[in-house]
Amino acid sequence: MSKTKRTPPGEALTGLILDLFRANGLLLTAGDRLVAPLGLTSARWQILGAIVDAERPEPVAWLARNLGATRQNVQRIVNDLERDGLVAFETNPHHRRAQLVVLTDKGRQVYDAAGRLQVPWVNGLADGLSVRDIEVAHRVVTALRAGLKDAGEANE
Repeated sequence: MSKTKRTPPGEALTGLILDLFRANGLLLTAGDRLVAPLGLTSARWQILGAIVDAERPEPVAWLARNLGATRQNVQRIVNDLERDGLVAFETNPHHRRAQLVVLTDKGRQVYDAAGRLQVPWVNGLADGLSVRDIEVAHRVVTALRAGLKDAGEANE
C-alpha cells in the first residue's frame, strides 16, 4: 500500500468518482430499458443526441470528440444507426473522406419519442432534489471533466 495520503479534497473526490462510476452503470441500464421499445440503446440515444446538439452536421470524429468517446466506437454505432435508417451520411465540403452525419426524418421521430419517454422518468428522478443542489453537482462534474480533459491533453 502506498504511504502517500490523499488530501481531504482528494479523498472526497475519490468518493464522488466511485459514486459516478456506479451511477453511470445504473444510468446506462435505465436508459437502455427506457428506450428499448424504440429500438435504441443508451449508446445509440447518446449519439442521436450529439447529432441533434451539434450546431451543424459533423463527421464521426467530431461527434466522438464532443462525447469524449473513441472514434471507432462512435463509427460502429453510427453505422448501425445508418443501417436502421436513423442517420444518413452527407458529403463533407471540407474533407473528402470524413462524411457528415445527419438525422433522417425517421431518426428525428425516434429521438423525439425518446425525449417524450425521458420527461416523466427524469422528473421522477428529480423529485426531492433541489435545483440548487443539482446545479452545484453539475458545476463539480463540469470542473472534473475539464480537469480530466486538461490532464489528457497534457499527456499527449
